[in-house]
Amino acid sequence: MQIVCLYWIKKRVVFKGGSEVGMNEKMAGRNNINILRSKSRILFYVTSLLCFLFFLFSYSSNLTIPSFSLSSNNSQFNTNIQTSFVTSLEHFLATHKSNAQDDTFLASSDRDITNLDIAVYKSEMDRLYAEDNYPIRVYVYNMPQKFIYDLLLLFINTYKETSNLTSNGSPVHRLIEQHSIDYWLWADLIAPESERVLKSVVRVQRQEDADLFYIPFFTTISFFLMEKQQCKALYREALKWVTDQPAWKRSGGRDHILPVHHPWSFKSVRRYMKNAIWLLPDMDSTGNWYKPGQVFLEKDLILPYVANLDLCDAICLSETNPNRKTLLFFRGRLKRNAGGKIRSKLVAELSGADGVIVEEGTAGEGGKAAAQSGMRKSLFCLNPAGDTPSSARLFDAIVSGCIPVIVSDELELPFEGILDYRKIALFASSTDALKPGWLLKFLKDISPARIHEMQQNLAKYSRHFLYSSPAQPLGPEDLAWKMMAGKLVNIKLHTRRSQRVVEGSRSRCTCECRPSNTTTPTIS
Repeated sequence: MQIVCLYWIKKRVVFKGGSEVGMNEKMAGRNNINILRSKSRILFYVTSLLCFLFFLFSYSSNLTIPSFSLSSNNSQFNTNIQTSFVTSLEHFLATHKSNAQDDTFLASSDRDITNLDIAVYKSEMDRLYAEDNYPIRVYVYNMPQKFIYDLLLLFINTYKETSNLTSNGSPVHRLIEQHSIDYWLWADLIAPESERVLKSVVRVQRQEDADLFYIPFFTTISFFLMEKQQCKALYREALKWVTDQPAWKRSGGRDHILPVHHPWSFKSVRRYMKNAIWLLPDMDSTGNWYKPGQVFLEKDLILPYVANLDLCDAICLSETNPNRKTLLFFRGRLKRNAGGKIRSKLVAELSGADGVIVEEGTAGEGGKAAAQSGMRKSLFCLNPAGDTPSSARLFDAIVSGCIPVIVSDELELPFEGILDYRKIALFASSTDALKPGWLLKFLKDISPARIHEMQQNLAKYSRHFLYSSPAQPLGPEDLAWKMMAGKLVNIKLHTRRSQRVVEGSRSRCTCECRPSNTTTPTIS
């Protein structure tokens, strides 16, 4: 087609110059010449139009239009992207074989650490002077099978045992799913590059090329599904295995990522790994869960829980938002320990109020259906502190399109260096929320325009809290690595200082720079 187009363009140039007929045709008379010229013009215009359409189609067929829709009518999302932990794990175990090393490991020598340090310096200099905007490079440890695949199989072989409950009545396997961020990050990192979508992080095979080191130990599964002493023994083995690595000894663990998303995870030994980057659900400064100096924002990373409820997509929101008749909704455990004691006080304050639904939560599919229905019928969803400052309820509200009302003075939020939660949530201090009539007046004074704006923002923000396989751009896995990128320079600073500063010197930096939270409600 391209050859035909070029041929007729060339012929038209000849026609236009007046030499479109040969010597014999000139002798045929003016009538024949005029007819020929008329036909040639028509033929040229028709051919030009066809050529234009051909080139336009050829160009447009090579364009790729990105799609960020997570709606239920997106067939690619429905068939290729898994958001269920159990479904994704079953597929993973069916398609992946363990290549974990055996238990034998020789402790690293000083020479091993020196050699790695030299190799790291060379790799860093090569990348620095190449002026390459590279993604974060992560080395994933190939730990023995008992720390990885054995634990995943233990979960998948027992998750249907719904009778397995914690001391406060929570289903054990559901808790593991809520805190399964270790699985989602690790599964994406080890996936073949041909199957990955994220560009913010890449797995490297050489330790000297790594910015960070990922420890693939499923601490939450082991805590809940293993016998107590057996679990503690496994924790000690994992601690020794990791801290014997040359990379750990070189940096003191500062560039190592430790997933301990449940506050009880790895609790018996994690104090020995306090230099590592901990992946956490929140930061409880009361000392109930973390000791002073163990966790702080500059070092660690807050990650969202895995939501219990299904995503209310664009179609769902268009149907539910006009019919949200309940002012404030809460369903969950009404009595909690520590900072969660505020729940029973809020229940006493709100019980019987017009437009308010407060219900005791129940486990199982029935409890999930009731919570999902209630949130999708409500304008605001109450999110008080639980045993810890955070709970999965916040993320259930977000994916349900219900504006969260956060009453948790010690709460730290995931990805707050990227996301502005004031656009999707309301914040109230515990002192204000417990004043008679204060909370309901606060909510009723929110203007309809602001409610509409926050609902629109919730529809945009929900994708940031939806773990999936493969991990998606701007999903929680992607934002985790974007937040990690902001920590790299500080990690390298403290690693290099530790290599030169005299042990016990006053100049060794051990400060924690985190002011206490203050909550100021705003009304517009």
